[in-house]
Amino acid sequence: MTDPILSLNDVSLSLRSNAGQVDILHSISMDVSAGETLGLIGPSGSGKSSLLMLMGGLEQASAGKITALGQDLTAMDEDALARFRRDHMGVVFQSFHLIPTMTALENVATPLELAGEKDAFARAAAELDAVGLSHRADHYPGQMSGGEQQRVALARAAAPRPAILLADEPTGNLDETNGAAIVDLLMGLRDRHGATLILVTHSGELAARCDRVVRLRDGRVDTLQQAAE
Repeated sequence: MTDPILSLNDVSLSLRSNAGQVDILHSISMDVSAGETLGLIGPSGSGKSSLLMLMGGLEQASAGKITALGQDLTAMDEDALARFRRDHMGVVFQSFHLIPTMTALENVATPLELAGEKDAFARAAAELDAVGLSHRADHYPGQMSGGEQQRVALARAAAPRPAILLADEPTGNLDETNGAAIVDLLMGLRDRHGATLILVTHSGELAARCDRVVRLRDGRVDTLQQAAE
């Protein structure tokens, strides 16, 4: 049996607020296999996005251990986590997070340049083509629709060919047509690069296309199930 690509062991997250300590996640344990597509679902405030941020090293667990690709994320400092994400993870957010002063091509090329890739712009152009946006390469985010901006964000996340691709409500800001297109693109990127895909979603259509679904409630795993055939 192969080791999981991502493993959480008794992980909890608590944050301080003006009202005192707030417990976000409680003693969560789970394994994610290489190549798996895992959907995180549940009501608003259940801890889905917080769990995804822990998996990506964007939040530090208050307790427990998170291992990714055999490395202990909970033992890393911020610089080490940033390097790990750069080398092994791609992240797609609901609100795109594109750099407004850069063109689509420059946005996609940026993580490749930071990783020292010599063919950064050629690879970025290929990823834009894969999401159907070659004709928008020289356009800035403000000149593109929401659906086009999310496609650029997908291309940017996929360009370094990450082992793990994380997506937080990737269709949340899009209409039904653009949302369906993003779902198809996500699955296509997963298949093309062989990445493990973990996503937070309220979309029943997107959840149904996952290999496995974890439902959260009040910061705990409520149910863990295979997606519907």
